[in-house]
Amino acid sequence: MALTTRCRALSTLGAAIAGTVALPATRAVAGEQKHSARPLWRAHAHNDYEHPRPLFDALDHRFGSVEADIHLVGDQLLVAHDPVDLDPGRTLESLYLAPLAARVKANHGAIYRGYRRPLQLLIDIKTEGSSTYLELDRHLTRYRHLFTTYAHGRVHQGPVTAVISGDRAARMPMEAQTVRRAFYDGRLSDLGTSAPASFVPLISDNWTLNFTWRGEGAFPDAERRKLRDIVRAAHRRGQRVRLWATPEVPGPARDAVWAELLAADVDHINTDDLAGLEAFLDAHR
Repeated sequence: MALTTRCRALSTLGAAIAGTVALPATRAVAGEQKHSARPLWRAHAHNDYEHPRPLFDALDHRFGSVEADIHLVGDQLLVAHDPVDLDPGRTLESLYLAPLAARVKANHGAIYRGYRRPLQLLIDIKTEGSSTYLELDRHLTRYRHLFTTYAHGRVHQGPVTAVISGDRAARMPMEAQTVRRAFYDGRLSDLGTSAPASFVPLISDNWTLNFTWRGEGAFPDAERRKLRDIVRAAHRRGQRVRLWATPEVPGPARDAVWAELLAADVDHINTDDLAGLEAFLDAHR
């Protein structure tokens, strides 16, 4: 898939070199059997860590974006949706950072061999945002060659682009940085504000809070116009769009919503059903 204009604007230095941590090659190239097919850049693995093989299942299905929820516990970033599910062995580093670095090394600087477009790693902060982000920044710095970086007003593309979502208190320390290896996940309230795409490259929001349609019957004309206006406004500023809480139950209603998202040129389609979205996107190329 060709890079869009807004992606080219973030690609000034090309892909970064491999990360700093090596893993066994068998893990680094897990999922390569499908990589002769194009990556599905619109596909976003919501709560990716809940799959049997976090990250690798999404890569097997050629997803272009994965989501990890993190909790700050001491100086560790543990991956889970709820505190009751925290496990000291399931860290952001072990599940995502180290495997991604190993894969980039194995693929000569890319997540998907032959494709220089970065994978999006959406990191949803579940604990207090400012302190959690500062620890996250230290983790990302250990893998500095892996991540797209903002430095003194310019964006330098890497194999992975980290976007920070969740607790909004992360915004203040991020905005204060002149060098950072992460970007901010905006909301519809950020659309059209002074925040540039170099800080807020992604606009995300809850489908159910903005649209009444759930895929049954006709999509109301006013809501279709609203969706397309949102996407056009974001794209004019070089921002991408993601809407979560869209229908997840397989069937015609879900397919109808996904089809409207594609028709409106929404950049990321949320799902927990990796195989289902992969099949849908392949059928709608």
